[in-house]
Amino acid sequence: MNTEDRMPINERYQYLRRMKGRYQHADRSERGVLLDEMETFTGLHRKSLLRLIHSSLERKPRSRQRGRTYGEDVTHAVRVIAESLDDPCAERLQPRLAWMAEHLAEHGEMELSEALLEQLEKISVSTVQRRLTTIRQDQPRIRRSSRKQPNSALQGVPMGRIAWDIPEPGHFETDLVHHSGASSSGLYIHTLQMVDVKTGWTERRAALTV
Repeated sequence: MNTEDRMPINERYQYLRRMKGRYQHADRSERGVLLDEMETFTGLHRKSLLRLIHSSLERKPRSRQRGRTYGEDVTHAVRVIAESLDDPCAERLQPRLAWMAEHLAEHGEMELSEALLEQLEKISVSTVQRRLTTIRQDQPRIRRSSRKQPNSALQGVPMGRIAWDIPEPGHFETDLVHHSGASSSGLYIHTLQMVDVKTGWTERRAALTV
């Protein structure tokens, strides 16, 4: 089984707890079928499954905590790469870390060693998500308006949600992205983005604030 397709540990234990009752009440031939099924779903060896099925199936706490695998240099690299890619989610960011790090290093935007590159190539999505959470906690947040009443100028603008399975092209989702950073004062660029719901075609235009 591919590492990316392997069942997470917590889900594996939940699955085996459900299968344990079926296994204990099955006859010899049925147990063989159930073990084949469990091998397919969990990716575990048959002997490991038998050992787990005959145990309490309760996860034991670690006797000692595992040391940190990735240091602050990895966190800094994730921060720089995420900012350069306009802060995508961890699932989209993780596969792009290594090549983007090489690209930025070529242009003098970050320092990249062989050890750091190797870590960026093998870091998991969950670890990237934890680093992004830490990074975003340290960033100043733009204060949201507490106004409850809608803007009267917008009340006459027809807006609605487009169905995701609309059959023909020509229906767009539109978004205006502010590139103002932590402050909305002064002049800065907006990006007007239009995405065709059917085809996924995207058009972007830059607009300066007035």
